[in-house]
Amino acid sequence: ILCLASAAAALDFKYHHTEELEEYLRGVHAAYPSLTHLHSIGRSVEGRDLWVLVLGRFPTHHKIGIPEFKYVANMHGDETVGREILLHLIDFLVTSYERDPVITRLLNNTRIHIMPTMNPDGFEATKVPDCYYTRGRYNRNGEDLNRNFPDAFEKNSARIQPETRAVMDWIQNETFVLSANLHGGALVASYTFDNGNPVTGSLKGYSQSPDDDVFIHLAKTYSSNHASMYKGTGCDSRQTFQGGITNGYSWYQLEGGMQDYNYVWGQCFEITLELSCCKYPPADQLEKFWRDNKVALIEYIKQVHLGVKGQVTDKNGNPIPNAIVEVKGRPHVCPYRTNEQGEYFLLLLPGTYVINATVPGFKSMLKTVEIPDNTGNFSALKQDFSFPEVSDKIRSRVASCPKTPLYQELTRASAAVKPTVHILVLMSIMLVICK
Repeated sequence: ILCLASAAAALDFKYHHTEELEEYLRGVHAAYPSLTHLHSIGRSVEGRDLWVLVLGRFPTHHKIGIPEFKYVANMHGDETVGREILLHLIDFLVTSYERDPVITRLLNNTRIHIMPTMNPDGFEATKVPDCYYTRGRYNRNGEDLNRNFPDAFEKNSARIQPETRAVMDWIQNETFVLSANLHGGALVASYTFDNGNPVTGSLKGYSQSPDDDVFIHLAKTYSSNHASMYKGTGCDSRQTFQGGITNGYSWYQLEGGMQDYNYVWGQCFEITLELSCCKYPPADQLEKFWRDNKVALIEYIKQVHLGVKGQVTDKNGNPIPNAIVEVKGRPHVCPYRTNEQGEYFLLLLPGTYVINATVPGFKSMLKTVEIPDNTGNFSALKQDFSFPEVSDKIRSRVASCPKTPLYQELTRASAAVKPTVHILVLMSIMLVICK
């Protein structure tokens, strides 16, 4: 056991290619079998495993009340810093457990999923490291994986790649609450939406989600805890970001991005972290990148405990899957629904909110909640809903959520209402005249 622990701890500041990365992950799991779970969520075009190491008190399965968190790196194969600092994050978490009280509580109350590389083929194809651009950015089929997801604003014609499909299935099979994907080529925390239209404010150069306040907080949390991101100086004098954060659309429009997909279809708040001006910096800089990001990586994970969580049950205490639970005043186009255990998780800043729980066919239930900042306690506010009219024989149907662009449908719907309103006004005037 001591030999295994020693092997797992022997993590140098260098670039780890596929075989070395797999060997390290297997070594960590062997040394900490009760704290970790190693599995592949799929394979790349060239057949490389897409490894995920899960860490927590219950690493093999979801536990009621414990939120799911994920970090994904290296989806652009030539953007390499995230790949390596996630390995060092793993090392820090497992070696700090039961030694550091904060890390111990974090792992006891959070299930953390870490995918060091989403594009192993692109990484291996990058034979000559470069600060700017190489073909290793793309997967083996020449596709940009961060332009490959279904889009909420326009039809994405790109053929979904094996790596993308694996991540989409992963998102649908877990109850992820919070996430970040790690990139390189800039120094900024970017947040949803990456794409947009007039409904979300694109005409003003900003694409605002219903949870814009939460996303700004999440981006600021990472930036303010980073060694220099918060300064907002970017990578040259022409590119500055106030506070080290940016709305994705305000920076540049992106179709088929992973963070928008997580938010719309996965019920998971994700931001994009650009961690280095140089996409593939020399290995002797990796230790500094780890030091610059270490605190921010931990503080960001803690934000999974923002807001409110709970269960929706029937009169017998049985969970109701697919019940809609949302905050009044901030509905999502794809309604946020309970999982198989009847659980919901809503990330919200401290304040007073009205939570609306709905089981189709029954009267909605409203509850006013006062949400504190519970991130330090590693538990969101708990608020359950019990429907006394619902028996265990009735199960809510899955709310409709098409894969076609959604916010365009909102635009058409709002435009379609206007003639009806005009007709009603005209009819009212005619009725008055007739009287």
